[in-house]
Amino acid sequence: MKIVEVDTIPLAIPFTHGGRPAGWGGQAWTSLSILLVKVTTETGVTGYGEAFSYGCLRAVQAAVEDMVAPIVIGQEFDDIGAFVTQLQQKLHLFGRYGITMFALSGLDIALWDIAARTVELPLWQLLGRKQRNRLPAYASLYRYAEPEIVAKRCSQAIAQGYGWIKLHETEDREVAAARQAVGEDFPIMLDTNCPWTEAEAHERAASLRQYGLYWLEEPIFPPENFKALATLQATSNIPIAAGENACTAFEFEKMFEAKAVRYAQPSVTKVGGITEFRKVASRCSAAGVHLMPHSPYFGPGFLATLHLAALEPKDCMIERFYLSLEASLYGDWIEPTQGAFDLPDGPGLGLLPDPDVIREYRVGT
Repeated sequence: MKIVEVDTIPLAIPFTHGGRPAGWGGQAWTSLSILLVKVTTETGVTGYGEAFSYGCLRAVQAAVEDMVAPIVIGQEFDDIGAFVTQLQQKLHLFGRYGITMFALSGLDIALWDIAARTVELPLWQLLGRKQRNRLPAYASLYRYAEPEIVAKRCSQAIAQGYGWIKLHETEDREVAAARQAVGEDFPIMLDTNCPWTEAEAHERAASLRQYGLYWLEEPIFPPENFKALATLQATSNIPIAAGENACTAFEFEKMFEAKAVRYAQPSVTKVGGITEFRKVASRCSAAGVHLMPHSPYFGPGFLATLHLAALEPKDCMIERFYLSLEASLYGDWIEPTQGAFDLPDGPGLGLLPDPDVIREYRVGT
């Protein structure tokens, strides 16, 4: 198949998160950015991908339009894995990680969508054999830094059927409030987003141990300090989760060799798309590490994660960013029912983005 067109569709969809207007990390955050990557073939088949774009939409859009599109239009991609590897090599001078890989991830997802649509199969069936039709969901809460709001949102999530909750806090008081709200045995995860030095992480983990965390996510900066993560996991006896900031399977190999994590979290919109995600999943199995995708997304990245998770022999919980969006590209599919997501069974990713939502929330045009 030959690529004849690559389009970017930047969206900004307002959301509410149940807390005060203050933003995350000192910046106001009121709209969720979604960068769709639309690829069309010479036969007229179209596929949609998603490139990570939270806080970096303009940069990623430029990378797709100025770096990726010019070298793929007119090219055949019958072997997607080989094709994307060649693209990585051609673009390596611009960096093997970050913005470049986000852009390639969006393209890769679109190509797999096309490949499955061409043979009229759902993506999971093109890739393998599904292990389940429903994927358990966990509520991934906004960062509130206020114990009362944390407790309230935890109670709301449980009432909606979630069986796990992830916090994005850094202080004991919020974690304690969550534990009190949900009870002693309810599983709580804590994502700190790389705030501490190695020494600080050991001190904080010792304090956090009392809350019985299901996992502690990205406690150390820089996130690629796998040796430090391994030491923290061994000494704290708290399972470590990481991987949303790792691009390509090579980074995960280093992570696993260091025995840095119990839970690996590749992000399909960042790691290099479906191609690299599948490599990571294979390495997880070989290393005895549990795959838990990073997936706070509401576009094609969300759908791709459902298909990939359905193939895994062990349950993969699907991260649902616990926000209320003003509009959805996929209607009610972004909402779990009884604590789980249904697996789409249409061709490709299974669903097409709502053109009315695209028209209403497209930016920069």
